[in-house]
Amino acid sequence: MLETRSLPEEPDGVAPDGSEIRLLSTTLQGGSMVHARLRPGGVTRPVRHRTVEEMWVCIAGCGRLWRGADGDRDEVSDLQPGVSISIPTGTGFQFRCDGPEPLDLVIATIPSWPGDDEAEPCRGPWTATV
Repeated sequence: MLETRSLPEEPDGVAPDGSEIRLLSTTLQGGSMVHARLRPGGVTRPVRHRTVEEMWVCIAGCGRLWRGADGDRDEVSDLQPGVSISIPTGTGFQFRCDGPEPLDLVIATIPSWPGDDEAEPCRGPWTATV
């Protein structure tokens, strides 16, 4: 099935981490894609995914992303337009918007997002505000 969508002005929902979600392409069986937005000063809840992995690209704003995998490796990456990152299955993550403009991300999820019970809480470095 061919799909063409425009970015909605209003969010379609809220992700388990607290970021605003706007649905993009969701019809392919192998994956899905969304636009995530975090408002200035926002800090998401730390979560990890049970079965999916994600690829992100920052398209606007600036912030930071923490990723941790069971104590093996903790990493904080700067998010700014053009930066892409990966979140393997089971990796804890949390992100924050540090600039005066919203932090906007395009996120591809593989396989397609199965539902809100996919994300489970974990420990992160920052106090969540959303």
